[in-house]
Amino acid sequence: MKFGVVVFPGSNCDADCYHIIKEVLEQPVDYIWHQEKAIKGYDALILPGGFSYGDYLRTGAIARFSPVMPAVMEFADQGGLIIGICNGFQILLEAGLLPGAMLRNRSLTFICQPVWLKVQNEATPFTNQLSKGEVLQIPIAHGEGNYFCDPATLQSLKDNKQILFTYCGPDGEDEDSYNPNGSLANIAGICNRPGNVLGMMPHPERCSEEVLGGTDGLKIFASMLKWCREVRL
Repeated sequence: MKFGVVVFPGSNCDADCYHIIKEVLEQPVDYIWHQEKAIKGYDALILPGGFSYGDYLRTGAIARFSPVMPAVMEFADQGGLIIGICNGFQILLEAGLLPGAMLRNRSLTFICQPVWLKVQNEATPFTNQLSKGEVLQIPIAHGEGNYFCDPATLQSLKDNKQILFTYCGPDGEDEDSYNPNGSLANIAGICNRPGNVLGMMPHPERCSEEVLGGTDGLKIFASMLKWCREVRL
């Protein structure tokens, strides 16, 4: 399985993602510079966190028009796996690959801390190594992670089981006090309707090795690997 890590000016988690794929999962991986106009020979793409183009205008708003994005959108249309992490999630929203938008954190401050996530749908390419209701601890680092959408979109996300991760307490408590940024319905990660594009604000690449304090994030990348080997390929 071959991964590509899309790098925009201002990306700062690209090397972390590259390391996890190459050194931990032991899979081939390339960097894909934002000026590339074709994406060939990859099974999965990672849009990493950071501050693409300085996050001017809105987070992800400029990156959405980057030369590489038409190829990313075509890759998604063809069923390729895409995971957008933090700023990558914001870019996927701006590009229309996922529904909704990101607002400033309700605290109006940048938040960097571990959070707990509850798995809401285990039957996807990104969660097949997880169990429904399982609680993960994964760090966040963002200033605009407050997910929002209109009521009809929220209902559609629920009806089609597109909400993959929600913020929760350490024992899975669905309480607003455990929602770090004010996201609607405690949403931490969603997928598109076909299920091949995931956007999530927490950083799984930052908790995929014991040396980093935990490996809950590795289960997401391992799920992608399993799906590509057993289903897509």
